[in-house]
Amino acid sequence: MKTINPPKTPLISSHTLLFPVCFPLRSFPSNRNPLKIMSPKSEHNPLDKLSLLDCSRKEDVLGAIKGGLSNCLFETNLHLTVPGLKSKTRGKVRDVYDGGKYLVLVTTDRHSAFDRVLASLPFKGQILNETSLWWFDRTIHITPNAFVFVVDKNVMIAKKCSLFSVEFVVRGYVTGSTDTSLWTIYNKGVRNYCGNALPDGLVKNQKLQKNIITPTTKPEDDDVHVTTREIIKLGLMTEAEYDEASTKALSLFQLGQHVSLEHGLILVDTKYEFGKRSDGSILLVDGALLVCSIAPML
Repeated sequence: MKTINPPKTPLISSHTLLFPVCFPLRSFPSNRNPLKIMSPKSEHNPLDKLSLLDCSRKEDVLGAIKGGLSNCLFETNLHLTVPGLKSKTRGKVRDVYDGGKYLVLVTTDRHSAFDRVLASLPFKGQILNETSLWWFDRTIHITPNAFVFVVDKNVMIAKKCSLFSVEFVVRGYVTGSTDTSLWTIYNKGVRNYCGNALPDGLVKNQKLQKNIITPTTKPEDDDVHVTTREIIKLGLMTEAEYDEASTKALSLFQLGQHVSLEHGLILVDTKYEFGKRSDGSILLVDGALLVCSIAPML
């Protein structure tokens, strides 16, 4: 497994970031764009199984993946080699470094599901990072975000803020298979979930009449679903902070549904995380409509 331990020669001026940074690049072939979204009407529609099998990119993509199997970015230790980085926080997927005024976020190739790191996937971190950037750019009219700039395909520099210990899970469908999924809960007879009243007669994979938020807290272990009243009572957010963040989350989700539908996809559910700056502004910090939340229309 590959680790990032970069030399101290800076790629960008130290006065820009307050410390020098140099990151090695691992990327797809330069003439290929892994994030290009094709229209359902395009000649090589990725939603069409036959066209995907016959796609001229197939050998390039498979070759890049095979070549990257032994070169996955599983662990980083930038705080040991990059001057100015004070500490490292290891998440399930991202390694976060304290750079003083800013944070350095390294999106690794670690693959997480059900609150566990299961494996490493070639280019997964690059795709996740660049997808986040794509959505950050296209949602700035809805909410400001923590993104500052990119120094590598796996690395972004972000503004510091105080994270709310709440994940805004937005759902558009009655579906899922985990213990906390909407369908599992509904199928057990629950008709009020996180403060959302659910009518009788819904079936699995049915579209909800309107999108709903089922917020969770962010403890060390499993997420815990809560109501708005509980969030305020626990002091996790004020009522005004929750109202602003939830409104932004629903607007982000609605835009994501629109963009997905334009490309023959369905945005089923996703989560958003927000933070608060010292000036009181609320920023989007994570959960910018990633590919794991989107399914093809069948």
